[in-house]
This record gives sequence, C-alpha cells and structure tokens, in this order.
Amino acid sequence: MFKDLESKMQKSIVALKSELATIRTGRANASLLDHVRVSYYGSEVPMSQVGNLSVPEPRMLMISPWDKSQIAVIEKAILKSDLGLTPSSDGEVVRIMLPELTEDRRRDLVKQVKTVGEKAKVSVRSIRRAANDDVKHQVKDEGLPEDESKRLQDRVQKITDKYIAEVDEIIEHKETEILTV
Repeated sequence: MFKDLESKMQKSIVALKSELATIRTGRANASLLDHVRVSYYGSEVPMSQVGNLSVPEPRMLMISPWDKSQIAVIEKAILKSDLGLTPSSDGEVVRIMLPELTEDRRRDLVKQVKTVGEKAKVSVRSIRRAANDDVKHQVKDEGLPEDESKRLQDRVQKITDKYIAEVDEIIEHKETEILTV
C-alpha cells in the first residue's frame, strides 16, 4: 500500500518539475521549448524532434534543424507559442534571444510558479485522501482494528508531509531562480 502511495506522490513531483521547466527564468533553458509543437511533414512533433537544441549563451537558445528547409516552419511554431519569443534565422540555424525579465514579469512568473506548486500539493493531498479512504474501508470490510487504522493513517500523513515539503522546496528553488537577476 505504501509503495503505491509513494509512487503516486512521486509522479506528482515529476509532473511538477516538468511543468516548472517550461516556465522561463532569467537564463535560457532548452526545456522552454518542450511544449512547442512543430508541423513537420504533416504531423505535429515536439521541437526536440526537428533539430538539435542548444544554449550557446546564457540568454540565447539555438535550434539547428536537421532539415534546413523547415526553418520557416520552426520559426512560425515559436511565434505561435505562448512564450512571447521572437526567433531569427540565418538559413542554417534559428536563434532565440531571451529578453531581460522586468520586475513585473518576474513577479508574474513567481505567481505562476506558486499556482503550479499549489496544484501539485492538491494532487498529493488527493492521493492522501484516497489512501485514507482505503484504510477506512479496510476497517469496515475486513475488520481492521481501530488502533491499526490510526497507525496507518498517521503513516500516510507522514508520507504526505514529506512530499508536501518537497513541493515547497522545489517551488522555493524556482522562485529564487526567477528572482535572481
């Protein structure tokens, strides 16, 4: 029961990290483009499947497409995304200069990070609720003693507290990353 509980909560942490990777900080990060889809020969594919993504400078992303004829399509996909970035190309590679973040934009990003963190906490808590419900059903259906039920619920709570603390730590780290100029 507890291995399953921990594995579900760990998946919430992985999802949190994945979602936070797409939120921009002051530095360029290739994972910013993870959710950008490119219409590549008739199918929508992730940016990482159309070329090599690199970070040659702290505020620049570079995409070296495997097929140079797709540069215009790649640029269009970046412009269409909600990232607010403007790509430029020289016919060989696509470069994206990340503008300096303003103080207001940093605050907005911190709010976005906190919202994502809150969603992760809600997910962890709902997993806890399901585990506690399972314990209560065991009391009713299988005749589990009341004190054993309390012990199991306390253990579920300790596991939940551990993962909530991990979410807080991840959020705090991301906020520091965003606010660092």
